[in-house]
Amino acid sequence: MLTAPSYLCGMEEKSLNFIEEIIEEDLKAGKYKTIVTRFPPEPNGYLHMGHATSICLNFGLSKKFGGYTNLRFDDTNPVTEETEYVESIKDDVRWLGFEWKNELYASDYFDTLYGFAVKLINKGLAYVDDNSADVMAKEKGTPTEPGVDSKFRSRSIKENLQLFEEMKAAKYKDGERVLRAKIDMSHVNMLMRDPVMYRIKHAHHHRTGDAWCIYPLYDFAHGQSDSIEEVTHSICTLEFVPHRELYDWFIEKLEIFPSKQYEFARRNLSYTVMSKRKLLQLVNEKHVNGWDDPRMPTISGYRRRGYTPESIRDFCDRVGIAKRDNVSDLSLLEACVREDLNKKALRRMVVMEPLKIVITNYVSSESSVVSGGEMLEIDDNPTDDKNDARKVPFSKELYIEQEDFMENPPKKFFRLFPGGMVRLKGAYIIKCDEVVKDAAGNITELRCSYIPGSHSGNDTSGIKVKGTIHWVSIPHAATAELRLYDRLFKVEDPQSEEGDFKDYINPDSLQIITAYMEPSLKDAQPNTSYQFIRKGYFYLDKESTKEKLVFNRTVTLKDSFKSPL
Repeated sequence: MLTAPSYLCGMEEKSLNFIEEIIEEDLKAGKYKTIVTRFPPEPNGYLHMGHATSICLNFGLSKKFGGYTNLRFDDTNPVTEETEYVESIKDDVRWLGFEWKNELYASDYFDTLYGFAVKLINKGLAYVDDNSADVMAKEKGTPTEPGVDSKFRSRSIKENLQLFEEMKAAKYKDGERVLRAKIDMSHVNMLMRDPVMYRIKHAHHHRTGDAWCIYPLYDFAHGQSDSIEEVTHSICTLEFVPHRELYDWFIEKLEIFPSKQYEFARRNLSYTVMSKRKLLQLVNEKHVNGWDDPRMPTISGYRRRGYTPESIRDFCDRVGIAKRDNVSDLSLLEACVREDLNKKALRRMVVMEPLKIVITNYVSSESSVVSGGEMLEIDDNPTDDKNDARKVPFSKELYIEQEDFMENPPKKFFRLFPGGMVRLKGAYIIKCDEVVKDAAGNITELRCSYIPGSHSGNDTSGIKVKGTIHWVSIPHAATAELRLYDRLFKVEDPQSEEGDFKDYINPDSLQIITAYMEPSLKDAQPNTSYQFIRKGYFYLDKESTKEKLVFNRTVTLKDSFKSPL
C-alpha cells in the first residue's frame, strides 16, 4: 500500500483513488518510467475552488509517484484571454504550495499544430469547409439521425492545402472558412462528425500578437499539446468523457506520443456558483467587488478572506476524487480552515457592540508604565507550545460586548448581570454594582468593582466564577472596520433553481461594522491570521492602512449559518 502524499492532512495510510490505481498499474506494467501530469487552465478568468481540486490532484499525483507537473495555459482563444489572468493563475498555484516543472502555453505550439493539421490534410483526413456555422450545425444531424456530408468534403488534398495556407495568410474574414477533420458524419458520437479543427479569428493574441489569424479549437490543441509534452495521464473533468474518442483519434492518426485522458467528477461547492461565465457576470454587474472579493469562490478570494493553503488542500483531500459530479458542503471547507487557524491564529480581544463599564474601585499604580492603568500579560495562542504572550493595557474604563450583560438573565447565564460576578479575560474578577441608564431607559454604562487579589493566573481571592468575557481598555483602544462575510447565495445550489441565479444572492453576505480592539492590532501584519476571542477568525485586508484598519472575517468560531429562505 502506498502512503498518502505529504501535502495531505494526517499523513495516515489511505486507500488509492481510482486514478492512483490506474497509475500504479501502469507503473507495474512498465508502461512509463516517469509520470507526467499537467494543469491546463484557460487564462480567461481567475481560478476557483473547482480548479483547486484539479491542482491538488495533478500536482499530488506527480509528487506521489515521483514525476512532475507542467503548468500549461490553454491560450487558443485570443478574444477572452489576458495576461492579468495568467499572472493570477501562477500566483494561485504557488500560494497553494505547488511548483511546476515547465511553464508552457498552447501558443508555444502554434507552428507545430499547424504542421499537424497539414499532415492530416495530406493524409486525406482534413478539409477546408466554406459553409456557415448554421449550415454545418444543420448538416451534423442529431443523436438519433446521421449527419450529411458537406459539399466541400470531397475537395482535393491540393486544394485543401492551398485554402488552408490562404486562411493562415489572412485572405479570408472571420467565419468565412474552417478546417475540419474528416471522420464519419454518421458516427454515434456527435463530436466525431467532422469536428472543426481551426477557425479564422482576426484578434490580437496576448503572446503571439498579430502573427496568427487562425486558431486551433480545444479538441485539436489539447491532446496534441499533451503529446508534445509527453504527458502520461491527462486528467479532465467528466464533461470531457465524450471528447476522449476524438482525443485518441487525433493522436493515432498523427502517430505521436500516446497521451491518455482520464476523467474525474467536477467539484462544485454549496451556496455559490463555479461557472466562470457566471462569476464574470457577478464581477461585471458589480454584485461583488472584483474577482478577489472574499465572497467569491475564487482561490484569490479565499486568500484575501484569510483562508490558508493548508486548509484548502485539506478540504480537497477530504472530499476526494469521484466519478460522479456532486456538490460539496461549504461547511466542510469552513471546518478545515477553523481547524487550521485554531493552531495558528494569534488571539486578540475585539469588541464589536460595546457596552461601557467603569471599575469604580480600580486605582492604577503610580509606577505604572500605562497612563491610568497597567499592562497585563496574556497568551497569544494557548494551543501553541511556544507559549508566547503579549502586553495588553488595562484601565478602569473598559468596553465589553453588549451580549455579555443581561439585566434580567435566565438560569445558567454565566456572564455579567446586576449583583453578579464574571472574570475579565487575563485580568480580574469584577462585580456589577450599578446599571446606569439615560432618560429613555437605555443602558449607558455599568458601574462595577473589581476583586483585589483576583488577577488571572495569580488568583488568591478564593472566589470562583463560571464565566469569562473579553474586554478592551477604552483609553487605549484602536478602531477598525470589520467586514463580516457570509455565504454569497441564500440557497445551496443556485444554479439548479428556477429563474436567474442572481435572484438568489444573499443580501446579508456582507455587513460592515466599526469595532474597538486592543492596541496591539495597530501593528497587525499582512498574511497573519487572528482569532478575535469568542467572535471568529479575521485577516487584515489589502485595503487596510495605518490610518484605517480593515479586517475580513475569515470564518466564525462555529458553524452558525441559517438559510434566509
